[in-house]
Amino acid sequence: APLRGSRLELLVDARYRLPQLNAVIVPEGVDEAGVRRSLLNDHDIEIGAGLGPLAGKIWRIGLMGASSRPEAVDRVLAALSQALGRSA
Repeated sequence: APLRGSRLELLVDARYRLPQLNAVIVPEGVDEAGVRRSLLNDHDIEIGAGLGPLAGKIWRIGLMGASSRPEAVDRVLAALSQALGRSA
């Protein structure tokens, strides 16, 4: 299921997800590292890359502490939307 009407989807089925860490599938044709770089440089937001067989295929987005507040989640989603607009 897409994240909040976006073209982003979570990798893991809902029954196995951890609320603290979300694995988001990188949409087809998107520069995965470029989006992470844009988030860091333009918004001071750092998200993780996929590891091992998921390298280049997912982003790892943590939701702990202050990062789990609704306004922080909204900020990340807005920044991702903006970065994806540039990357597509």
